[in-house]
Amino acid sequence: MKTIDSISLMHEMLGYDKPKHPYISFIDLEKINPVNDYMNVSFQLNYYMISLKNNLDCELKYGRNYFDFHEGSLIFTAPGQVLTKEERQGIGKTKGWMLCFHPDLIKGTALFNKIWEYSFFGYEANEALQLSDHEKEIIEGIVANIQSEYSGNLDVYSNDLIVSNLEVLLNYARRFYGRQFITRTVVSKESVEKFKEILKKQCSMENIEQNGMPSVKGLAEAMGYSPNYLSDMLKKETGKTAQEYIKLQVLDAARELLLRTKEPIYQIAGKLGFEQPSSFTKFFKIQTGVSPLDYRNQHIV
Repeated sequence: MKTIDSISLMHEMLGYDKPKHPYISFIDLEKINPVNDYMNVSFQLNYYMISLKNNLDCELKYGRNYFDFHEGSLIFTAPGQVLTKEERQGIGKTKGWMLCFHPDLIKGTALFNKIWEYSFFGYEANEALQLSDHEKEIIEGIVANIQSEYSGNLDVYSNDLIVSNLEVLLNYARRFYGRQFITRTVVSKESVEKFKEILKKQCSMENIEQNGMPSVKGLAEAMGYSPNYLSDMLKKETGKTAQEYIKLQVLDAARELLLRTKEPIYQIAGKLGFEQPSSFTKFFKIQTGVSPLDYRNQHIV
């Protein structure tokens, strides 16, 4: 696997003109001419990428999936993601663009400290944002402003303007994802019920004893979602994240073990996945207002 640390190396790999800025670049996918040496090779991107897909055929593979989305699909990838450029028969010229920016571009800015809040950078390829024509116009207008700014004569204001436009773009994407969750509410409600069923099954005492408490990552894999998408979908539909649901199940399991068994607190803590009994005691007290031992003593008949 090859590591891509710079915008210039990405341009070289895609057979694209030299970048006009060391930390940010707009790439027209119709104009790329990938170097053969990079075909069928996985590469790790160490920068952020926002990509718009404008046709149904694409040669770029993300994880296990190709960019085979509906027209107007927007996908976000964070540093550390792995992509593959593959040759596929019968594939036409890709239409769309990529906006790539290095973490150093936003270092020292407010965006650098809050970019983790844009959880869609952790979504999978099949969780892309499907843009309406109006939404697409808004996004492309902002991208045009960014492109114009870094392509011109740079001055002391340039970086602030580029970064502020990036933040505006990400805020619109967050709004549009919110719309997408709403328009898919029927599917989301079904997914919520499926999630609850899987969680309940994985939180049975038999399963807990064999495998420990479930994780957000494991539940997301069982659902066919990324952890970020699952939590965001649950939050929109129910007001709770996947981790909050797990905590509620841990609490229910803890209560059951405290009342139905005589196991010492440290054994119950270990069974529920807590490395230290003190961590379990702290968790239980925060949730119930009393320690596990006090809870057990209060409910002994």
